[in-house]
Amino acid sequence: MNQDENTAGIAPEHAPGPAERTLESVLSASRWLLAPFYLLLVVALGGLLVKALQEAWHFISHVFTATESEVILGVLALIDLTFTGSLIVIVIFSGYENFVSKIDPSAHRNWPEWMSRIDFSGLKLKLISSIVAISAIQVLKAFMNVKGTSDRDLMWLVVIHVVFVGSGLLMAWTDRISGESGKGH
Repeated sequence: MNQDENTAGIAPEHAPGPAERTLESVLSASRWLLAPFYLLLVVALGGLLVKALQEAWHFISHVFTATESEVILGVLALIDLTFTGSLIVIVIFSGYENFVSKIDPSAHRNWPEWMSRIDFSGLKLKLISSIVAISAIQVLKAFMNVKGTSDRDLMWLVVIHVVFVGSGLLMAWTDRISGESGKGH
């Protein structure tokens, strides 16, 4: 069959030349340049742990003299740091698995089950869900300390949160539509 007879729009098979094979090998190997980024995120996670320990120490040392609102704000700060740490872990493992190299879950007894099943679409939804949760905590913290927060700052926190929520809904909707349209092909 010649090119004119190829009605399916599929490119005919061809053997790649040495230049193409070399280019593809270099491009494939370049994914390993991402590995140091994931290691840097591990360092960032350690830095976040230091901040969480500082926050926990401040919380524990003041819990008996703090007002109810201050206790709630302290708890929200710890939740915020925990969600941020979880977001970093999601990015590290899922990004590494999706872009660098597959990890064999059977080699790691405590490997989270969802990690071996998440695709890029699922990763995006987990990320935006985490970002929305972190944003919601920031908004809640601002409203808990409404006297110390300007109206302008409150407005921008709410606007940004609504944008995150809208982005998450739009992403979920487009993923659902693309999933449904892909079923027919």
